[in-house]
Amino acid sequence: MAEKDQVFVSHKFPSSTEVVEELKELWGMALPITAMNCLVFVRAVVSVLFLGRLGSLELAGGALSIGFTNITGYSVLVGLASGLEPVCSQAYGSKNWDLLSLSLQRMVLILLLAIIPISLLWVNLETIMLFMGQDRDITSMAATYCIYSLPDLLTNTLLQPLRVFLRSQKVTKPMMYCSFIAVIFHIPLNYLLVVVMGIGVPGVAMASVLTNLNMLVLMVGYVWVWRKKEMVVKWGAVGIEEVFKGLGQLLKLAIPSCLGICLEWWWYEIVTVMAGYLQNPTLAVAATGILIQTTSMMYTVPMALAGCVSARVGNELGAGKPYKAKLAAMVALGCAFVIGFINVTWTVILKERWAGLFTTDEPVKALVASVMPIMGLCELGNCPQTTGCGILRGTARPVIGARINLGSFYFIGTPVAVGLAFWFEVGFSGLWFGLLAAQVACAVSILYVVLVRTDWEAEALKAEKLTGLEMSACNGVREKQCEKDYESKRLLVNGNGKIDDVC
Repeated sequence: MAEKDQVFVSHKFPSSTEVVEELKELWGMALPITAMNCLVFVRAVVSVLFLGRLGSLELAGGALSIGFTNITGYSVLVGLASGLEPVCSQAYGSKNWDLLSLSLQRMVLILLLAIIPISLLWVNLETIMLFMGQDRDITSMAATYCIYSLPDLLTNTLLQPLRVFLRSQKVTKPMMYCSFIAVIFHIPLNYLLVVVMGIGVPGVAMASVLTNLNMLVLMVGYVWVWRKKEMVVKWGAVGIEEVFKGLGQLLKLAIPSCLGICLEWWWYEIVTVMAGYLQNPTLAVAATGILIQTTSMMYTVPMALAGCVSARVGNELGAGKPYKAKLAAMVALGCAFVIGFINVTWTVILKERWAGLFTTDEPVKALVASVMPIMGLCELGNCPQTTGCGILRGTARPVIGARINLGSFYFIGTPVAVGLAFWFEVGFSGLWFGLLAAQVACAVSILYVVLVRTDWEAEALKAEKLTGLEMSACNGVREKQCEKDYESKRLLVNGNGKIDDVC
């Protein structure tokens, strides 16, 4: 078989050289993204530290606000922006530059519309929390933090899509450098606003807003100055009608992508709420906070791997190379299992010492240590599950991931967690056994879809349709011509299985 034909046939066994090359390609993208995610995590830790410096009331109010804004705002924006992954990555693979630029504009518009109801929720945080029976003083402090965080919504409508836009083009190191510079200034900003100027809680919120704004300015500067010739964003090159015309197709990818991410993200918040109903709620909630921070830290690696394999799979499918797309998916899943085993190992070995990094309270340390091995096993499922979701997004099938997450976390994980923790009185560890059940169900389901039910040649042809006709910038008479051209494209497949662009 000719070499050009082999890239379209996904059934041949890869050589060791091909696996090594894919590992280099994948981790060349994933390591900078992992570093960027860690920097974002550090930024959040710095904010919490400065809130703690102000006092327990400020810390409690800030923590309540951070949880509320994560659930109602940031998770939604990140989830919607992830719907851009298959379009941008496949457009880049097929060298459809117009679609790449146009999709970015469409996603920014979608997020601008999304932040309107989110803003209304943030403005009314105090009313909502008081209605739910929260403490008035803590709620008032949380409302203050939330109000001063409002500008961050506007920043994220550009920041989140731009991250996907750059990652889909294998541009990851510049994002890491931009994040590093912004986070370096995050500590001085907090010190200036909180300590020197004495603004307090609003100062912590304003510092976070300014840090994200700095990230955005640096990334936009990179695109428009350093990579202007290679990465032209034709902003406003088409009419507003053309931007609106493709919103429906993009929303079909964005909404299930959002649900898939939010359903998992929200479940961890539900665990925190359920911990508050156990026999010793103060102890349980404190231990839950430490464990969630730990799992958030571990999540930075599989999250980066998922984003990068989504880009790799999308690039190769867009280029008409299903064999390479499958290879990227298999290599990423192999890496995910290795990362999962590493997490199991260190959580078992360091379970006693790890809790001591967060607290000196012996009962809390003992409770955290008792659950750490269970959480490690959860990561053994979470790593391939998260990576698998990235593969599904790269193949433009986020709706499958959303359905699996819904079934696994809410129809399996939640009943198991509630049943063990409350009905069978297992207590705190029962909640985490519920998470383990959810992760196992999720991982098995996604692996079945990716390994057994995915026809990579068919996905390559679907990618041609996605980038060549349904999501293209064609309109009017040009659209009719594109439809005729698409029919002819099905008959003019070249040697490597790629259908040439004619739109």
